[in-house]
Amino acid sequence: MLARLWLRLGAFLGKTLLWLVGLGLLGWLLSTLWFAWQHSGPVSPDEQIPPGESAMTQGIIQTAVRIVDQHREGTRYLRDAHAKAHGCVKAEVSVLPDLDPALRQGVFAEPGKTWQAMMRLSNGNAYPQFDSIRDARGMAIKLLNVPGKQLLADQQARGEQDFVMFSHPNFFVSDVAEYAQNVSAQADGKQVMAFFPGVDPRSWQVRHLFIALATLAPPPVSPTQTTYFSVSPYKFGAANAKFRVAPDPLGCPAYVLPKQNQDLPNFLRSALNQQLSTDRVAACFVLQIQRQNPQKFMPIEDTSVEWKESDVPFETVAKVVIPAQDFDTPALNLACDNQSFNPWFGVEAHRPIGGINRLRKAVYEAVSDYRHSRNL
Repeated sequence: MLARLWLRLGAFLGKTLLWLVGLGLLGWLLSTLWFAWQHSGPVSPDEQIPPGESAMTQGIIQTAVRIVDQHREGTRYLRDAHAKAHGCVKAEVSVLPDLDPALRQGVFAEPGKTWQAMMRLSNGNAYPQFDSIRDARGMAIKLLNVPGKQLLADQQARGEQDFVMFSHPNFFVSDVAEYAQNVSAQADGKQVMAFFPGVDPRSWQVRHLFIALATLAPPPVSPTQTTYFSVSPYKFGAANAKFRVAPDPLGCPAYVLPKQNQDLPNFLRSALNQQLSTDRVAACFVLQIQRQNPQKFMPIEDTSVEWKESDVPFETVAKVVIPAQDFDTPALNLACDNQSFNPWFGVEAHRPIGGINRLRKAVYEAVSDYRHSRNL
């Protein structure tokens, strides 16, 4: 009797499990099909500004300033993101001598042209932490002595073109509204609320949570052995494009970095110093662009969507070389901390586009002014 009961219970539980597995697979299939339908082309090649974006931007500025206040070191005010630099180094950006005429846009218009540049390599967090902690890594490149009218009316004396990138191809928020909700939750110390703002499952941002977890990656061996992405789109002449900077080991002398002690808090700075200053070996990269094909799902206003290389491959437009140099001195580190990198420091041919870039225009300027006014 008892044995028969157990057999029936086992059969019932087995069938229930099979039904649950079947329903789970059906749900996965339906969600996959829905996602594929929602994320299919064509898309608009033009910016689409949603109502209320300006008001949300003002709120984000206040939150960003609050983060700067929270994370200052003594009397020194740090950036609201990418606060810890591994170093600022001199670099050279050389346009390919045989560049395709269609790619000769803006600062890449003259084949063979070599730009002198400044590069900042950093961690992504708003507070300086051990390099061994999972984090995004950043690269900002500033081309110097760039002729032409600057995008910002009050920055005409700069003569610069900045490219701001980090080590993941897409962002964990889609637009300004999501960014406002996300950064506010993090500033309040409520990280869970950043992706689960309420009890309604429709407000949950599970996909973006996974993007954030992928972005917070283990540290690279060295900042020179990482690929960096613009994430957000820019004009590239008449086209729209994203940028990428990837290591180019064949462009420089062969080099094997000695093993670094990753228990040290600043081992990525040590790795950079080992290669450039101690061993006197240059580091090489390629600067590439990926032009938007509006017939594919390559949206401008959603930075959580990675533009697939299978749809449009990246094209190399320039070589980047960081020559051997001494960069890790108190004076140079202070100058690095005071340096401002902003995708809106540049010319019309590479104008930032999309909601996150419009947000950057206001927030970068406000936070930079706030920091510098207090770090005098």
